[in-house]
Amino acid sequence: MKKFIAVIAMIAVAAFAAPVFAATNPFMDVPQGHWAYDAVGLLASRGIVSGYPDGSFKGPQPATRYEVASIVARALVAIDADKASKQDLELLKKLVMEFKDELDALGVKVDKLDKRVAVLEDGVGGWKIRGTFLFEAKFSSDTDNGNYNFTENGLKNDFEKEQFRLYLTKQISENTYFFGEYRTGADGSDAPIGRGGRGDLQNMSWAQLFIDTKLPYDIGFRAGRFTVDFEDEYGLYTDNDALFGDFRIDGFQLQKQWDTFRATAIVGRNDNYGFYDPTAETYGIDIDSSYMAYILDLNWQPNEKFFAGLTGYWFNEDALGIDGIDLDARTYAAYLGYRFTPAAELKGIYYWQKFGDDVVTLQGIPAAAAEDSPNAWKAILNIDQDLLKFTSLWIEYSQQDNTFFGYCDRYSIGGGAYDFAGLNMDVADPFGTSKYWFVKAEQQWNDKWSTFLRFAHVDYDTANLDDATEWGAGIAYQYTPALRFELAYDQVDHGDSITANNGGEVGKDHIVRFSTTVNF
Repeated sequence: MKKFIAVIAMIAVAAFAAPVFAATNPFMDVPQGHWAYDAVGLLASRGIVSGYPDGSFKGPQPATRYEVASIVARALVAIDADKASKQDLELLKKLVMEFKDELDALGVKVDKLDKRVAVLEDGVGGWKIRGTFLFEAKFSSDTDNGNYNFTENGLKNDFEKEQFRLYLTKQISENTYFFGEYRTGADGSDAPIGRGGRGDLQNMSWAQLFIDTKLPYDIGFRAGRFTVDFEDEYGLYTDNDALFGDFRIDGFQLQKQWDTFRATAIVGRNDNYGFYDPTAETYGIDIDSSYMAYILDLNWQPNEKFFAGLTGYWFNEDALGIDGIDLDARTYAAYLGYRFTPAAELKGIYYWQKFGDDVVTLQGIPAAAAEDSPNAWKAILNIDQDLLKFTSLWIEYSQQDNTFFGYCDRYSIGGGAYDFAGLNMDVADPFGTSKYWFVKAEQQWNDKWSTFLRFAHVDYDTANLDDATEWGAGIAYQYTPALRFELAYDQVDHGDSITANNGGEVGKDHIVRFSTTVNF
């Protein structure tokens, strides 16, 4: 009776471990038309049963407990938790305990199998939870030059729960998918009075919550809160951030593919880009919720070597309600890339912007009185380690008018919480054009060890404002597939002179950072 229950259980396991179809039976002694033909074929196709060396299944022969235990172990490897019911998992768990002694004798530890079943139970009903946790210990120079230190809040040393992310996903149906991202982190030993230096986590939020589905005519539809980052999608930046983009928005997205051409349209609100901060301060409005956003990306990729496209961002302010105030903003982009070999690619993007007369620049002056149509562009040569053998190489040159609204901290080693070469952009000459160089070389020595070197330099095109230089190096160890350690050093030098308005950063700053990352 136990053998019969085990066989039925294995067939149930196979049923949710693979799509339902009539699998070809590989065993010569299981004739087509036999009542178990499809079930045995399905078990064989998933590697749960293997038969005997002579190619037979020997169905009438009694199974030993060791044979059934072997089937249980294989089933745990083949199981697809997305399609498993709670009852199926409970049955499998009972089989694990029933054949505990035989599994131990086969060298398969039951405690490991129990953990495997526990993981499967987490995914009952198709729900999956994944996550990332990044903890950093940062040891910085003790600078006295005023405004900014390498650690997030000007401390010499700081320990921070830099990132905590939870991803909740579910494949609702064949064409409908749900995604949620819960995030917090970055608070460290700088906790204010009242929290006693505990570094309590704050600003917890659902950064993304959306559904993807298919509409008629094979049109992709997305609704909710999601990230807009076309530079990342087309491989146009590495390390920290895009020249323009990488913001979250509440809205709708429609996407349609015609052979080699794809169009993406977005209508939304509540973007968190924040590049109108000076405007917000001047007019006392919440920029994040005061603009309608209309975005269109047209991408053409005729083959594996070439891609090109156009993107437009239209931000229309509709909340201030003051006649004669023009706070609208437009950003347009043209991009392309060409892959000479599978390991060498040249690519770039060009931006031009148009601002309303009352938009205020980073330097605190109206766009109409400065450069109200700023441009920016960058060109990238990306060479994989497969070509150079000992290292990969990313060489990037970029220029931007000093009134261009975009990210200035894009070459920071760890994001905006660190000092970075472009920190003085907010005091640069509004009629100047800053020029950037960024070079990064990464070396993957084996599946465990890797290293990197990086260099950034900016010329602000501003009298009495020195160029800034940043360089860094690091080594990483992938202890397990889920656990990674990294030790890095980085230094930024802002020079010794500042602009006449005495608003810039001067001198050197450096940091030693030890990071621990776990993906679960």
